[in-house]
Amino acid sequence: MSKKMILAIASLSVVGLMLSACGSATQSATETVAPAGSATNTGPATAVAQTATNTPLALGSVKINGAGATFPLPVYSAWTYAYKYVDPSVVINYQGIGSGGGKKAIIDGTVDFAGSDSLVTDAEYASGKDLQMYPMVAGAVAPVYNIKWAKDFPTGTPVPVLVLDRQTLVDIYNAKVTKWNDPELVTTNPGLKDYLPAATITAVHRSDGSGTTEIFTKSLTSFSADWTAGGATAVEWPVDKAGNGIGGKGNQGVAAAVINTPNSIGYVELAYAISNTMSYASMVNKAGNTVVANSSSLTSAMGDFANGFTDKLTATIVDAPGAGSWPIAGYTYLVLHTQSMTDCVKAEKILEFIRWALTDPAAGQQASNLGYSVLPAAVRDSVLAKLGAVTCKGNLVLK
Repeated sequence: MSKKMILAIASLSVVGLMLSACGSATQSATETVAPAGSATNTGPATAVAQTATNTPLALGSVKINGAGATFPLPVYSAWTYAYKYVDPSVVINYQGIGSGGGKKAIIDGTVDFAGSDSLVTDAEYASGKDLQMYPMVAGAVAPVYNIKWAKDFPTGTPVPVLVLDRQTLVDIYNAKVTKWNDPELVTTNPGLKDYLPAATITAVHRSDGSGTTEIFTKSLTSFSADWTAGGATAVEWPVDKAGNGIGGKGNQGVAAAVINTPNSIGYVELAYAISNTMSYASMVNKAGNTVVANSSSLTSAMGDFANGFTDKLTATIVDAPGAGSWPIAGYTYLVLHTQSMTDCVKAEKILEFIRWALTDPAAGQQASNLGYSVLPAAVRDSVLAKLGAVTCKGNLVLK
């Protein structure tokens, strides 16, 4: 029986087990991504890393090290946990250190793969020589908030969800809208007029080089010409100059800062908002419709830019024009060397894991449960074709 067939059978038999195992990983994210008082917590990847480091590897095991974006950390943690039941010989350790750190690590050769939401630049491609980006899932960047309401809502009345339009979000991070009861916010949220406090808005942002920040600031750039700080992994924040901005390291650091700072707003990948039961705003999108960040609005955004992929399999999906599209969205990528890997057994294990993550129904379901959106079939097939072209010592890796 071929190795591919064995892995396929193992994958099918583990569907039920994966759902319960990934449930455990999801629970871990709920408890550890952004606990109160810990803006530097590294989330569920820490537990994975410690297990891989402290437990002796079984004879014949293959240890794979990855690092990079915190944007996909919840789903990568769930997948690596579940994959132990698909191929017990593989131990995958992924550290969420930010997209910038991940790209540097893969170029320097200190990791086997990198995670990045930030696109590899021409200079980075030149330094890395044979790098390729592979989209894995799409994710929504959600504006999360912690408002101390001016008065209590009537008993039994659910707290309404804050709605932000594109210009107001720009104005908050430009330090033009600095109070929660600003007329711009009241206009978009008339039902909250008596509840929005006359309190200063603390705007939280990433302090590290971040693909999440690149998605967020590229969105702000598209939302309004008033945003002049640019769209990049790191920018000079107008709110910092105004004195009401603070930074957090990683998605988990921003989540923790918002949780611990009354009357604050920040931006995190949707899974962090869900795992930490944080309040996150709805948005008025480019089409003028109020939309919620979820798998459906992400799928709509991907569809709006379905033909926008480059030869590097990269695409921008911010500020999508569709009626139901979430406006702050992006793909998260794995970054690999395509010709210079020298451990061919490890190379094969890496590619088999990626193929499993992209094609296994339970893996896709877990991604959706965490708030991500799986790749459309045409995009997935392009990724698999690119994976099939990876070589080690001159030979194709995938059989």
